[in-house]
Amino acid sequence: MPKHPIAEANEHSPFGSLTPDEFYARHSVSHCSEFITNSRGLKLFTQWWTPLPPTQVVGVLCVVHGFTGESSWFVQLTSILFAQSGFATCAIDHQGHGFSDGLAAHIPDINPVVDDAIAFFDSFRARHAPDLPAFLYSESLGGAIALYITLRQKGAWSGLILNGAMCGISDKFKPPWPLEHLLFAVAWLLPTWRVVPTRGSLLNVSFKEEWKRKLAVASPRRSVARPRAATAYELLRVCGDLQGRFEEVDVPLLICHGSDDVVCDPGCAEELYKRATSGDKTLNIYPGMWHQLVGEPEKNVELVFGDMVEWLRTRALPAARGGDNTGTAVVEGGA
Repeated sequence: MPKHPIAEANEHSPFGSLTPDEFYARHSVSHCSEFITNSRGLKLFTQWWTPLPPTQVVGVLCVVHGFTGESSWFVQLTSILFAQSGFATCAIDHQGHGFSDGLAAHIPDINPVVDDAIAFFDSFRARHAPDLPAFLYSESLGGAIALYITLRQKGAWSGLILNGAMCGISDKFKPPWPLEHLLFAVAWLLPTWRVVPTRGSLLNVSFKEEWKRKLAVASPRRSVARPRAATAYELLRVCGDLQGRFEEVDVPLLICHGSDDVVCDPGCAEELYKRATSGDKTLNIYPGMWHQLVGEPEKNVELVFGDMVEWLRTRALPAARGGDNTGTAVVEGGA
């Protein structure tokens, strides 16, 4: 398996000393991007990466980034890894994130964001590989969005990877009492007010490697401000809603989570694993790892993303050849 391209980044640029085009050529992938306009008139940034010959495309992978994230920067490096591994990989910047229109890092309603992702992913699949198996890869809040996608599109996806998924926000990071219980009123009165404190900086408790923390801050499009009231309320609401629907999750599932994640609760990921009705489900809780698994030391990054690539290819290759790609339920602990 190719090494994760994060190994070539530095604290200033995900591409290290190379230009983006030089970086893509080095990793034998092609890259394209375009803006699309959604039903609400917002211009949304989309991009995709495909492997260059002789690597064969064995499936489609649709990437869903997290809160304050973007489809570029760290997520782009992970997307390049998946493209190198044989997947036509695409991603979209949610409203208010990355290069997309919208108030910065503001998601007062998750449903339009899910609509945007489904519309783009359906279009990408139809254009690029309609007959190949299609998977979702998601990080943090993107995990909640991806779960909603699979709940709406039953049977449409060959598998879902949840990386540090937001199935529940850790008590170590939630707004302190009594603000959590007053959020409904604050969100209704002052929805865009950045009033919501958290128990620590999101970046400081997400990325274990300091230089990767600096790289995250180096992105000119990443918000480091406090969450807005309506957004914070919506994130808490989404967690509660999904926790009541875990039994409806029946897509093939790989759950990857750091045991020391203090942003998104590992216990909720374990609960999802127990209650999901998926016939093919795997739980990897990695001891000592934090929220951003790409933010770990190189050895840990190679372990985690190696597990993901192996899981994807094991399910994509039989399906691409017309065989059975159904697995069995298994729990695996990461080293």
